[in-house]
Amino acid sequence: MVPEAYYTGLSAVLFAIGVVGVLVRRNPLVIFMSIELMLNAANLALVAFGSGLATAEAQVLVFFVMTVAAAEVAVGLAIIVAIFRLRRRLSVDDLSLMRW
Repeated sequence: MVPEAYYTGLSAVLFAIGVVGVLVRRNPLVIFMSIELMLNAANLALVAFGSGLATAEAQVLVFFVMTVAAAEVAVGLAIIVAIFRLRRRLSVDDLSLMRW
């Protein structure tokens, strides 16, 4: 049996990698992948704590978080594709101006 501290440590490392990806990168696709990595890190921590407490509520919450994350990816990718079709380039710096 793997200790709960290993799962939470891995979750913290994955979350930190996601935060660095959001702060450092300028490509919206990489930023979305980093956000998904952070959501999965939170899911891993929830499952680890839920198994430590021997309850199923955490796993139900993880299911809802995964559902919201899938919807976020679908909408976000649709927005990115629409912007790419208009501008032919993707950069967060250009999108921060929000001028068409």
